[in-house]
Amino acid sequence: MGCPNKCVFCDQHAISGTHSFDFDKVRRDIDEVLSTAGGRECEIAYFGGSFTGIERSLMIKLLDIAEDYVSGGKVCGIRMSTRPDYISPEITYILHKYTITQVELGIQSFSDKVLSQNKRGHDSKASLDACRLLKSEGFSFVGQMMTGLAGADSESEAETAEKICELGADGARIYPCVVFRNTALEEMTASGEYTPMTVDEAVERSAKVLKVFIKHSVPVLKIGLHESENLHSESTYFAGPNHPALGEMVRGRVYLDMILDELKDRDCAGKTVGITVPSGAVSAAVGQHKANKLAIMEKTSAKCVKILENRDKKEYNISIEII
Repeated sequence: MGCPNKCVFCDQHAISGTHSFDFDKVRRDIDEVLSTAGGRECEIAYFGGSFTGIERSLMIKLLDIAEDYVSGGKVCGIRMSTRPDYISPEITYILHKYTITQVELGIQSFSDKVLSQNKRGHDSKASLDACRLLKSEGFSFVGQMMTGLAGADSESEAETAEKICELGADGARIYPCVVFRNTALEEMTASGEYTPMTVDEAVERSAKVLKVFIKHSVPVLKIGLHESENLHSESTYFAGPNHPALGEMVRGRVYLDMILDELKDRDCAGKTVGITVPSGAVSAAVGQHKANKLAIMEKTSAKCVKILENRDKKEYNISIEII
C-alpha cells in the first residue's frame, strides 16, 4: 500500500503473501501471536509495503494500536521497514510520539548506477539523507542491502556495506537477490539481460559483505529471505539463490576464511587442528555436510579437525591449537 514504485526485483504481494489489507485483523493477529510467545520479549513490526509511505491517518492508527500494546507491557517497542525516500522531518516528528525500537531502511545499494538499473525510484543521496536524519533525531536504524542486483558487483556491494556502517547503522540485513515471477527481473532473466547468482556465488558475495559488517561491529540480523516469503512456490519463485540454509552457509564461509587465514603460515601436516568458536557457531564453522572441515584438511594436510565451542568467545572470534 505504501509503495507505488515497481523495482525490477520486487513483487511485494508475492514476498508478503498479502494482496489486501484488513485493518480489523490487526489486533487479532497481534493477540494470536502473543498468545504463543511464551513470555519472550516481543516487538510489533510493520514490514512490507514501505510503512511510512502509507496514507498518514492509517499509519497513525496502526502506530496507536501498537503503542497500546507497549503501554500495556505486552511488547517492548515498535519497528518498521520503509524506503529511504519515505523518511522526512514530518515522519520523524510523528514517530517521536511512539516507542520506536528501530527503523529499517531498504537501502539496497549506494551505487547510483545500480539504483537506476533496478528502477529504485531514488538516488543514493536519498539514502544518505534518510540515515543522517534518523541518527540526528536519535532513532536507531537498520540498513537493508542486497547482493547480486542487476549492475552490481562485489566491489559496489562492499562499498554499500561500508557506507551503511559509516552512517552509524545499528544493524543490517543482507538479501541475496532472488528472481520472483511477474517482475521485470523475470523478463530480464528470460531474455538473458540479467543472470541470477548461483547459490555458491551468493554465498561468496554475501560473505564479503558480512565481513565488512563484522569489521565494524554492526550486527547482521538476517541473511536471505525468510522461509515464509514464498520461495518454495513455483507460482512466485522463478530463479536465483534459493536455499533454506543460505544464511548459515554465508556465516560458514566467513568462518572458513578466518580459519584458513589463521592457519596459512602454520604447519598442520599430519596433525590435529583444534578450533574453538563461539557458542552456537559450531554448525557454521563445520559447514554444510562438513564441507569446511574437509576443506581445512585438504588445504592444510591436517590429519584431523576438531571444532569446539566456548560460551565466553564473542561472535566470529576463534582460537586454534595444533597438536
